[in-house]
Amino acid sequence: MTENFVGPDGGSRCRWCGAAPEFLDYHDNEWGFPVDDDRRLFEKLCLESFQSGLSWRTILAKRENFRAAFDNFELDKVAAFTGQDVERLLQDEGIVRHRGKIEAVINNAKRAQELVKTQGSLAAFFWGYEPEDEVLAEPQTASTSDESVALSKALKKMGWKFVGPTTVYAFMQAMGLINDHAKGCVIRSQVEQSRSCFQRP
Repeated sequence: MTENFVGPDGGSRCRWCGAAPEFLDYHDNEWGFPVDDDRRLFEKLCLESFQSGLSWRTILAKRENFRAAFDNFELDKVAAFTGQDVERLLQDEGIVRHRGKIEAVINNAKRAQELVKTQGSLAAFFWGYEPEDEVLAEPQTASTSDESVALSKALKKMGWKFVGPTTVYAFMQAMGLINDHAKGCVIRSQVEQSRSCFQRP
């Protein structure tokens, strides 16, 4: 089985992005590029928690619905959600209607507010778990890492929910804390260039 997928432009890419039409744009323009925006970081961690037990295709297809339902994942707005909002969201067919995960987003927004007060930003905290250079040299094949286990434990200790090491690892891949684009993927070098110019918070 070939490691990579050949895109419509003839370029080689990570095999997973050929599994669904909507994956290509996400792969080429988002996945792995470094992010330091707290709203985007919070959104992604929430969406990864919703994905648990489901496919990323399901979540990606509903992403705009999630943004509408959760006030664009603005921390202060989501942290102010009440039980009424939970019931409203449980009736929203545009998202994944899972009470535990919905309640986790609200809880995690409150924990994120606390984290910003102590760390200055979510970005400053999350990027503190970026792996060492030698770890980053090769694309990884596991679904967790020492860093994702450590970050997961730290978040759970602070009261975050639905942030297991596999969820956190997928978050780290997507937000550019690691470059897991396959060798030969035309986007890998673009991500590496972006990471080399990125100012760590």
